[in-house]
Amino acid sequence: MSRRVVITGMAAISTLGRSQQSILDALKARRNTTRHIEEWDHIQGLRSRLFAAIPDYTAPADFTRKQMRTMSSVSVMAVDCTREALRDAGLEGSEELKHGRTGVAYGSCSGSLRANKGCITLLEENSTRDLNSSTYIKMMGQTVPVNLSLFFGTRGRLINSSTACTSGSMSIGMAYEAILMGRQDIMIAGGAETRNVVQTAVFDTLFATSTRNEAPASTPAPFDANRDGLVLGEGACSLILEELEHATARGAHIYAEIVGFGTNTDGTHITNPNAGTMKEAMREALEQAGLTAGQIGYVSLHGTGTVNGDIAEAEATRSIFTTPVPASSLKGYTGHTLGACGALESMVSIMMMREGWFHPNLNLDTLDEHCTGLDLIVGNGREMHPEYVMNNNFAFGGINTSLIFRKWPH
Repeated sequence: MSRRVVITGMAAISTLGRSQQSILDALKARRNTTRHIEEWDHIQGLRSRLFAAIPDYTAPADFTRKQMRTMSSVSVMAVDCTREALRDAGLEGSEELKHGRTGVAYGSCSGSLRANKGCITLLEENSTRDLNSSTYIKMMGQTVPVNLSLFFGTRGRLINSSTACTSGSMSIGMAYEAILMGRQDIMIAGGAETRNVVQTAVFDTLFATSTRNEAPASTPAPFDANRDGLVLGEGACSLILEELEHATARGAHIYAEIVGFGTNTDGTHITNPNAGTMKEAMREALEQAGLTAGQIGYVSLHGTGTVNGDIAEAEATRSIFTTPVPASSLKGYTGHTLGACGALESMVSIMMMREGWFHPNLNLDTLDEHCTGLDLIVGNGREMHPEYVMNNNFAFGGINTSLIFRKWPH
């Protein structure tokens, strides 16, 4: 009998809230969370001072000093979020986490950028004064999944999906495959990213950021003719994936089933998006799911608010969905949460599928003529009840992912 993979726990730490209800309420209120970060105003050469930040986030009071020793801010947020997801799945403190059939697939764009200070001091000043025993642990690319494994005592597979803006969705896809192949029964999957001005500055040097510093609520504006770039954001999202028979045997609550995953790379340019390979990632996900495009009732678009990205995604989506499919981008609400976005957008898609209501695109006032042919949701959202939804994400390096979720009867 072929194995099936379901989602039994979900949690997020986001600018829209932490509980599923608070996130839905914020979406229904059309809440844009972009803010002008005043402490960035002194930075010479930085044009964009915009960010979607979580106000007043602090580490949980019960995290011990020993546990925190190897964690940077991104690991803290990921562990905090994952504990909530495991609690939601009824697995917090379970011995099942430690028996080798539970693994971790988790991503972020990088480890702690602050931890790199010690390395820079060494290279530029020939001094080790800023290095300590935890420097590398905090800065290494796999720091988030490693800290998750340490905190929860997992002994199964550890997969680091540091694939830029597809880190969260790639982690879900690879976790799905690990269970599908019979290698694991439970997987912790997701992505996280925390505020760092360096990341905004990097996109700023590419002229990809919005500079509406005095009108933060008007940006980002995916697919709008007058958009002026992306806004970065922070957050974490964790999903608990489980083999169906394993989940039903313990009486777990099931949110949705993962039925398709497609991923590929452009192989052409490190930053310019490629509509052809985006299309192929979607086609691969549909093929694995055994579905036609017409059976997908909603698409969560990557929709960053950059001209090239939006146009390429619109072209790829049109070529797969010959009949326009209802679609929207979460980034108008949360900004681009980089390593977290693929997981957060998957979770929100599942929540909306269960709610029977789908959020509109924010700041979409004048549709870009190159983005026509899509059924972009506007206004106050749309009530509908699809059986299948698709979440697409595309990243620097030409990395493309597409996930398909099936509504679970409830």
